[in-house]
Amino acid sequence: MKNHIFAFLLILGGILTLTSQELAPYIKVVETQETIETVSERILNALNQEGFEVLGTYHPANKGSLKVIAFTRKDLKNTVVKVADRGALGAVMKVGLVAKEGKVTVSCTNPDYLLRAYLREAYGTYKSTLEAFTADLNTALSSIGADFKPFGGTVEADKLKDYHYKIMMPYFTDPVTLGEYTSFEEGLRTIESNLKAKKGNTLKVYQLVYPDRKIAVFGVGLMDKEDGEAHFLPIIGEEHVAAMPYEIILQNNTATMLHGKYRIALHWPDLTMGTFMKIMSTPGDIEDALEAVCMPLGSGS
Repeated sequence: MKNHIFAFLLILGGILTLTSQELAPYIKVVETQETIETVSERILNALNQEGFEVLGTYHPANKGSLKVIAFTRKDLKNTVVKVADRGALGAVMKVGLVAKEGKVTVSCTNPDYLLRAYLREAYGTYKSTLEAFTADLNTALSSIGADFKPFGGTVEADKLKDYHYKIMMPYFTDPVTLGEYTSFEEGLRTIESNLKAKKGNTLKVYQLVYPDRKIAVFGVGLMDKEDGEAHFLPIIGEEHVAAMPYEIILQNNTATMLHGKYRIALHWPDLTMGTFMKIMSTPGDIEDALEAVCMPLGSGS
């Protein structure tokens, strides 16, 4: 009997360890003395060689010392889109590069963290596929460096599916509607045209379209010098640059975004309320910029 009790306690301890596992939003890959463009080229080659598809790159806040590489892979994008409620937001991962004091720090969004948040209850259904993606990504990035240290704050793994920053703050399931159209095709044309015109002081970094499912995801740089990335990134932490760009998702005839108070907190989970208050206007500023991107053609600036 004692042996059975001891075995049970061991199993219970393992379960408690798993359920209380804490995850960080980013993984530090390496710190190097190479230039940001040199290491960026190495990353692009490494991703391509392992079958990843690079969707776009840009310099957040228009700063040469910051760079983001957005990428996906067929297995990831074809899996997450099966989750009807904006699962396609999980299709794109990012590498972030920050040049400072003669060194470049390379980091990557942690797929396990973001996919648990974006797929929520469905994460477990596709866990094996998602873990294979993460393992292959680690293999690709190991040719760049092998530090692989989590950073950026932590959230308990089992709480990510219902994550919110504080009481009365929005959840993943509280999106902001940016535009409604007569059809998916009209919405796609509208957003593409407005991004081309850089409405709202924006920059199109990437787009990922599922025409058969009538879903499209756009990565949008927020380039306004007063209200965009140049304003809020230095306040809340440029080392989290892989959080950018912000996304618009078009599903059928409706374009939405994750609420700023949810998405910013998810990507900067260790923010203090005092720091959050310093960017109090940012969620609204982001909404204004992305509404301009989604404004129906011919309805004004």
